[in-house]
Amino acid sequence: MPSDELETLEEFIKKIIKRDRKIFFNDYKYSIKLSSHNDKSNSNDDINISNSSKIQLIADFTEYNPLHNGHYHCMKVAKEKIPNGLFVAIVPGLFERSGRGIPFIMTRQARAKTAINAGADIVVEGPPMGIMGSGQYSLCLAKTFKALNTDFIPRGYRPFDGYDIILDRINLGHCVAPKPYKIIDMDTNEVLYEGKLEEDNYVIASLSKSLKRIGFNFKNKFLFVKRVKGVSGTLIREATMKGDFSKVTTTMPSSTIDILNEEIKNNRAPLHMSRDIDSILDSANNLSFSELLDLNLMDNKTAKKIVDSRENKDFESIDEIQNCISYGFSTHFNHRVLSVLETKINKDIIYDYIDNYPSKIRVLDYKNESVLEDFKEKINENNRRIELWQ
Repeated sequence: MPSDELETLEEFIKKIIKRDRKIFFNDYKYSIKLSSHNDKSNSNDDINISNSSKIQLIADFTEYNPLHNGHYHCMKVAKEKIPNGLFVAIVPGLFERSGRGIPFIMTRQARAKTAINAGADIVVEGPPMGIMGSGQYSLCLAKTFKALNTDFIPRGYRPFDGYDIILDRINLGHCVAPKPYKIIDMDTNEVLYEGKLEEDNYVIASLSKSLKRIGFNFKNKFLFVKRVKGVSGTLIREATMKGDFSKVTTTMPSSTIDILNEEIKNNRAPLHMSRDIDSILDSANNLSFSELLDLNLMDNKTAKKIVDSRENKDFESIDEIQNCISYGFSTHFNHRVLSVLETKINKDIIYDYIDNYPSKIRVLDYKNESVLEDFKEKINENNRRIELWQ
């Protein structure tokens, strides 16, 4: 197709948001129906789940934004430690927004393809991170690991003095909870570390808390892998914006670069600077105070400031809206609120969605039919609906 016939990135983003809202609400309705059925039959997540499968499943949650040598190293180490394991990559999906609330560089279908090309066996869709708080999506991830009947969870970490004891406690199956300026072993009430953790290390501790909360035994399930050096996400994003990867060829698998080039050629990337601006402005200009306050992550102060600020004139830019967003616990709160204004998902719906998550396992990509059948056997298709991405 000639380039002048390609839709713009903004048009492409609008189609994604519209499509994913439909998918989200279909999943939500199905989860409510499933929950109602389970309540009537006194069922729960664990009923009839088979652990007799000889297949060992390695489940790795990674954004692959895009997949670089750090991701590849973690995958490679995990596959070497569990040579007969089924490597399942959990790639965040709906609305294509990261845990920071920022759009991904390319779609989850493209990111799934990079994972398969790098060596993953199956790629499944993870939670809609960008419209959730960090605790909310951590809980969804924990539920995904449980639903997949996961045997091993590889996680990259940044080593520093004092972190080994935290990893040791997690390997014992203890809940290690990040508190303000300290890390506590909730099983023993010991303070393991004074200070704050960097993001990757924080995610590991937070995940242990969520896994404990849902009753998933993660003792000896984590495979901790030291992160490799020399990979700059900033340089990769700059190269993607320019469409010139000559300076980052040693930091990513060649297959990732090939897929990025293909997405750029077809005007499906880079997406990380693009939003559905019209929807964000529409929400900020037209939703009432109560409607704004009903949105997930929206606080009273932000909703009031938005309503007060538009009294004289409508918002005309995202920057004007961002000036109304209050400072949240996370430094990424601002962008998450933009994603919520963009997608218009309410708090009460998110709560029910999380309660029943995942209502189904959506497979984005897979290595071959044999691997897919092994995957179905492992997670027991009779108790967890599997849906192949269309």
